[in-house]
Amino acid sequence: MRRTGGKMADSGKSKSAPTAPSTGKALTAEQVVAGFNRLRQEQRGLASKAAELELELNEHSLVIDTLRDVDPTRKCYRMVGGVLVERTVKEVLPALESNKEQINKIIETLTQQLQAKGQELNEFREKHNIRVMGEDDQKPPPKESADGAGAKTSSAGVLVS
Repeated sequence: MRRTGGKMADSGKSKSAPTAPSTGKALTAEQVVAGFNRLRQEQRGLASKAAELELELNEHSLVIDTLRDVDPTRKCYRMVGGVLVERTVKEVLPALESNKEQINKIIETLTQQLQAKGQELNEFREKHNIRVMGEDDQKPPPKESADGAGAKTSSAGVLVS
């Protein structure tokens, strides 16, 4: 899962350039759909990573709350790089609190990236007139009004499932 997240971040940076406004009119429908699906996949990857880190943050909070009530000289075990290490509570607690702060910062960064990716996705949709199948707000008007459907299909919109 973590490898996939890294690939998504790398591909997002390198593939953003081909969708520049200068080449926007030369894109085929298949390229538009592929670009849209790529952006959606990147957005999903960011969201799943943020959710995963939220769970990890909750786990850290539970452990920190539990260890605060324990004698600082008591032995505890911590997993470090796949190895279980024996420490004392007074050694582990500051490290856990530091990790929790770092996780919070990463979640904030991911949230900002997710918002930016959502904005980029919406701009791409508007630029290429993309309608997603199953969206209730845009699908019924073309069925009800033949004039409205003719006008929308003539603008070379792309329908994505």
